[in-house]
Order: sequence, then C-alpha cells, then structure tokens
Amino acid sequence: MDTNAPSSRFDSALDSHLLQTVGVAPAQATPTELMQAVAQVAREQLSRRWVATQAREREAGARRVYYLSMEFLIGRTLGNALAALDLGDAAAQAVRQHALTLEDVAGREPDAALGNGGLGRLAACFLDSMATLGLPSFGYGIRYEYGMFAQEISQGCQVEYPDPWLADGTPWEFPRAGIAYPVRFGGWVEHQGDKAVWRHAGEVAAKAYDMVVPGHGTQKVSTLRLWKAVAPAHIDLHAFNTGDYARAAGVKNEYENISWVLYPNDSTPAGRELRLRQEYFFVAASVQDILARHLDEHGTLANLADRVAMHLNDTHPAIAVAELMRVLCDEHELPWEQAWDITQRVFSYTNHTLMPEALETWPVGLMQHVLPRHLEIIFRINQVFLDFAAAQRPGDLGFLSRLSLIDENGERRVRMAHLSIVGSHKVNGVSALHSELLVETIFADFAALWPERFTNMTNGVTPRRWLAQANPGLAALLDRGIGPAWRLDLDQLQALRERRGDAAFRDEFMAVKRANKARLAGHIARATGIAVDPSSLFDVQVKRIHEYKRQLLNVLHVVARYQAIAADPGADWVPRTVIFAGKAASSYAMAKNIIRLIHDVGAVVERDPRVGGRLKVVFVPNYGVSVAEVIMPGADLSEQISTAGTEASGTGNMKLALNGALTIGTDDGANIEIRQHVGDDNIFIFGLKTPEVQALRAGGYQPMRWYEGNPQLRNVLDAIAGGAFSPEEPGRYRGLVDSLLWGGDHYLLLADFAAYVETQARVDALYRQRDEWAARAIANVAGMGAFSSDRTIREYARQIWGMTPAP
Repeated sequence: MDTNAPSSRFDSALDSHLLQTVGVAPAQATPTELMQAVAQVAREQLSRRWVATQAREREAGARRVYYLSMEFLIGRTLGNALAALDLGDAAAQAVRQHALTLEDVAGREPDAALGNGGLGRLAACFLDSMATLGLPSFGYGIRYEYGMFAQEISQGCQVEYPDPWLADGTPWEFPRAGIAYPVRFGGWVEHQGDKAVWRHAGEVAAKAYDMVVPGHGTQKVSTLRLWKAVAPAHIDLHAFNTGDYARAAGVKNEYENISWVLYPNDSTPAGRELRLRQEYFFVAASVQDILARHLDEHGTLANLADRVAMHLNDTHPAIAVAELMRVLCDEHELPWEQAWDITQRVFSYTNHTLMPEALETWPVGLMQHVLPRHLEIIFRINQVFLDFAAAQRPGDLGFLSRLSLIDENGERRVRMAHLSIVGSHKVNGVSALHSELLVETIFADFAALWPERFTNMTNGVTPRRWLAQANPGLAALLDRGIGPAWRLDLDQLQALRERRGDAAFRDEFMAVKRANKARLAGHIARATGIAVDPSSLFDVQVKRIHEYKRQLLNVLHVVARYQAIAADPGADWVPRTVIFAGKAASSYAMAKNIIRLIHDVGAVVERDPRVGGRLKVVFVPNYGVSVAEVIMPGADLSEQISTAGTEASGTGNMKLALNGALTIGTDDGANIEIRQHVGDDNIFIFGLKTPEVQALRAGGYQPMRWYEGNPQLRNVLDAIAGGAFSPEEPGRYRGLVDSLLWGGDHYLLLADFAAYVETQARVDALYRQRDEWAARAIANVAGMGAFSSDRTIREYARQIWGMTPAP
C-alpha cells in the first residue's frame, strides 16, 4: 500500500486485515482487534522497508553497528510506527468509522516488557536515532516473556507479578524460523597441543525474533533482534508416558527460563547463576549471528573490524569480549594476537555508573562452573595485560592489583568493567561530569595507561517519542510557531526563545500544560483512586527507586511541608501534588520501604482536614514507557535530586524539561549540561557539589550534627521514626531513620535538606507568578536541542564507531 494513499485505501486495508488476519467481521471488531488490524497494516510497510534496507546494506557491503544491551525499553510500538510511516491521520480516520479514537485503539497495546529503567530506554531511543540517521544497525537483546515484573501497590507495599506481555502474541515481531544458534554451558576444557576444546555439559537453542525500528523522515529502518531460549528437546517423552510429568518438563524449564524474566532476583546462588547464563546466552547468540552475516557477505574474517562495530551497553554483555576471542581462536583458528587485535578494534563500551559496588563482578568459581573456557581466556587476557601494565610502572603492585581483571580481595571475582575496558578501543561516560569522574576515580589507573581511550557521549532522547508522540498538544503548538522541522533537527527549538515574551504564546503554552495535567489527573484517579487538582503544582519524581536517587529526601520535604501547613492552616500555601513512580528491585528492601513510606505519608496527609487539599502525595504504580508518556507532559517540576557525583547522566531530566517542566536538582549528571543550555535563571540548583561531597566525607561526615542543628529536620525525622505515619506499627520506619542518623547517611540527605527546603520555597514563589513561570518553562523547551539522541548517535558514529550518519 502506498504510504501517501488516501484514507479510503487505509480503510480497505484495515477491513481486509480484520477479516483475513484477525478473523473478525469489521462491524463486530473490538478495540483490541482494531489495534491488531491497524498494526498489521503498518507491519506490511515495515516489512517492505526492512527488506529494502537489508538489501541496500548487503549490496553496499556496509559497516554496521551492533548494539548489545540487556534492555530495550521500547514501550508501545503502534503510535511510533504510524508516525514514521506517515499513516497517523489515515489510521485515525479509519478507526473513527468504528466510533473510536486512535488513542483508544493504541491504548490496547501492552508495553513490550523488554526493559526496566534508563538503560533500556536509552537503548530504545538510540535505535530510533540510528534508523532515522540511516546507520546500518542491529540491536541485540533477550525476548523476555514476562519482563522484570508488573508492579502493584497493596497496602502501600510493592507487590511483583509476572508481566505476560506476549500472552496474546504481538503483531510487531517477525519470527526468523531459519535463524537459531546453539549456546553451551558448563563442562570442562581439554587442551590438545595448542588447541582448546570445550566439552560442554548443556546446550540451549537461541531462536531469533525481529522487531523493525523505523526511521523518521527516511525509508531506512533498524532491527531489534531478540533471542528466545528453547530447550533442545521440549519434554522427556519417556518420563511423560510413565506418569512423571514434572520430570518430563524439567529439562525444558531448566533451559527456557533463561528468557523468562529480566533481572531475576540475584539474592540466591540459583538467581546469580541464572543471570550469568542470561548474559552469556544473548551474547553468544549475537556473536554467532554477527559473524555468520559477515562471512556470508564478505567471506573472510580478516576485515571483520572494518565492517563490524560491537557496542557494549554497560557491563551486562561484557562476556562478549571473551566469547569473540573463543570463537576466533577455537573455532576459526586465528592466532591469539590477530584475534585480540580484531577484538579490541571491534568493541566499544559505555559505562553507566560511578558506584564501585554497582560494577558487575562474577565469582571465579561460578564462572568456572558455567563458562570454563571463557574463564581461561579471561585469565590469559589478564596476564598479557598485567605484563604490559607492569612494564609501565615496575614494582607498583597496588597499581597492578587495581587494574587486574580478577579481584583477589576475599572471594576471587572477575571484574566485568575491567574486561570491557581492556577489550575495547573506546570507553565513554554519558555526561560531561560522569566522564570526568570516571577517569579521576574508578578508572583512573586505566586512564593513566590509555588516556586516549576515554571520551564522553552525553545521553539524549528521541523527540519523536518524547515530544511529538507523548505531547501532541505541545507538538501542534510548536508546529504552528516554528514549523515541524524540529522533529528531525531539535536545535530548531532555539527559535522559541523569542516567544517567551509573547503573551499570547505563553497563554497557549500554559493551556496545553493544563490539558496535559488534566489528562495526568485522570490517570492518577484511575490508577490510585486519589483525586488531584490540575491547578496545583505538579511536582514529579519518576525513576527507579534507589537510595542514591534520593526519593527519601523528597519525602522529608513533603513531611516538612505537611507539618508547616498543619501548624498554620490559614496561610496562603501554594497547592502542590507530589507524584512518585518507579519500581524497586525485588530484593531491595530499603527501596521497597521507601515506597511504603511514600504511601503512608500520602494517606496521613489525605486524611488531615487541616491540609484542605493543598498537599497531595501519590504513588503511580507500574511505571513504564506508556505511563511516562502521560506523566512527563503533565509535570510542572522535575525532581533530579541525586547526591552530586552519583548519577551518571539521567534521561528523565531531559524528557521532563523537553515537555516544559522546570528542574529542581543537584549539580549532578546531565543536570549540569541542562543548566548550561537553559540558563541558570531557568533551573533550581541546590545542595553540595561533587568536590564538596568528597570533602565532607573525607572530613568525617556526622549526620547527627545536622539533625541536632536543624529543628525542622529533627521534627521531620522524629515524626517518621515515632510512628506518626504508621500509628498501627509505630516502629515501622525506625530502621530507616536510624540508617540516616546512625548508619552514616551515605547519600548525604541530611546535609542537603536545608538547601532543598529553601529551594522548594523559591519554587513556590515563582509558581505564583504565572507569566514568569510560563516564560521559564518555554526557555527549558527552547534549550533542549542538544539533548536529542540524534546528536548523541551522530557523535557515537563519528567518534567511536567510525561511521558516517546521513545528513
């Protein structure tokens, strides 16, 4: 079907798919069936574009980038596909014939449960930009059947359920029946002269499923190839026929659980082993697929590094370094030195954390059990590397100990970040501060050896998803004001700076914001049963629940605000709705306790007649892409309050500012660059800076002094610890408060509390000035051009992958 065909052609195609693909009479189609049929119309176009793209790249012998990531948080596909194919208007008109809106129909699609947080959403934005910029590219990951988990809140507590997003199938995947690779585990290694032979103990098949990622403003697409684990034999038929049904399915479940759940609970030995198996499973399948494609197109591995760039998105795929060496040396019999030269030229690595405890390591014993040949290869890589390092600093054993791929302190562990650095030609951080701190702190020794290997690539977000699709009201206003070119050139937003003083434009801008807040209020009411006022200030903190992200600091301010309102209910308070969302890892007890505290504080505030609706606290459950698309456009204030020096970058900060929210935050991650682009007057920065954090810790931080020196802080902590928000269980949060007062307050909440509260008062004062608030919100949108993922991917392509993106 011609993508420029009139809507009548779309109507015909839709009815055809309803009848022939979905199997329902068009007049009787439900909204879900209409969604499936609209998706099939789009799928036809995507399939044609995919075939054409692959043919062009094959004919050109193109260099490709392969992006390896444990997560791809793509959300729903329908809206993005229709926009890329320019079918949105035709689809909307077609479903109107069925007395429905396109939003109603698109809302029936479940989010693809292929990720959890910023890591996976970044990968999804990057694939969108790779396609839009015409970069020959594949993303590789796992086809999780149940995602991480679906979150419900019961009595204030997070409860995890499977997220069966594939229960009814998905129209967006293309099963590749002829593409499957064996992935092997366990066993032992035999050495026959110079040749190593891995005698594996178990094997699983990796079957390929493709999702097509369309570019915008181009016919080119990218591919997301996901691997499903399939047992070699589905069931033990003999056991089944003798009545032993559990054993009959045991082998199938033992292997196929590899692709069931993202980030299985790793608090048990079985959970840790499953995680390692997952990481190797998708890496091994991907490396085999990449080499098979390369050999089919080029017939030799000699030019592999000239035609292939493999990028490690964090350390989860780091075992790919050892796997590529195994395949090149053991299966293709390349000499070690040649294989190592190819490997280093092929790989590049993005680090996403500054916290040493978050850098992935695996016990040597576990790796010996699961991947014995890879452990041998890692040992050899390490020996060659340490010999090189020792020559640079003879006799410096501490230097070698810090650099070693094996941590010898306590239980011997393989350091996967170290393997990624040694095996890559480029290593990047994801914001200017993060990249600077990488080479000054956790990777300082590597940077001393290879200063040219380290660089910065500040993260970005796709404006197609996070503005055009998530905020159609603002997108339409921008189109009228500056034209539609911003979708492919986000720097066009700079033209909005001239509109800040335009009263009519400010009114239109705030009318769009009010409509988005009303939509968000409706979602909150449906999800939580709590009614919130769209005229109140919507104060939003939505992200993974973690102590360093300091949702707890936000709660401390909420309690302080509540106490102040209760003490003086007659004062002229700025009404505020504080909105939280995010998932806590299933084994992360402290994060789960913070979620419960948010709920308990909200319940007490809601019941207190003195508050009179001027403060609301809500926790929106099951945060994901589709929920974010409702929350981001409705936010007035964006909470980015991590301890300075802990957040690598953040992308939620970018999405919220792009949608006209003002940021309250620390000088951390990409907040610094956002401040530089939107201007100091258009952002609320507070708290200790990274050098001050380091100095405070070095000088012996004593949280009790801050508690004793600030009566407001003392009242807040005493209320929480004393059971004011958990009267049925007064000691519920005693341990949480003790972790601040007596446990070291590792993330310095008490040190930043006073500055945070004072800055929140400045937020209130500005919110009272509607026109000034609007002008500063417009300035935030205008300053976000640098934070397009298109800019980020252009920089990766040119500086790391050796590729030339389309103009």
